[in-house]
Amino acid sequence: MSIPSDLKYTKSHEWVRAEADGTVTVGITHHAQDLLGDMVFVENPTVGRKLAAGEECAVVESVKAASDVYAPIAGEVVAANEDLEASPEMLNKDAYGAWMFKLNPENGADIDSLLDAAAYTAHVESEAH
Repeated sequence: MSIPSDLKYTKSHEWVRAEADGTVTVGITHHAQDLLGDMVFVENPTVGRKLAAGEECAVVESVKAASDVYAPIAGEVVAANEDLEASPEMLNKDAYGAWMFKLNPENGADIDSLLDAAAYTAHVESEAH
């Protein structure tokens, strides 16, 4: 299973990348897309929406199930990947390349409270048992 070490993660299977401009990029992990199967629909949050940490903010739907995506940290949505709405299968092809939305965080230090790659790997392995 691919879990890049330069990203942060949530227990609900979102990945987070801190960007040089202070924003954070959010997507779903390879593990999440693997569990869901072939993606058929993505609904991203609207730009300008203010999110609380842990708030449901997007939906991914596969041939198997629909799943909510949660804001990893509090912030305002500054971009949404519109390409995913037309081509949701991009999440299956490259879960870490196909970002979903970008946030301007309320507090940039909040990212430090998320799981690192080792902790996320342990979390995924504990779910499997």
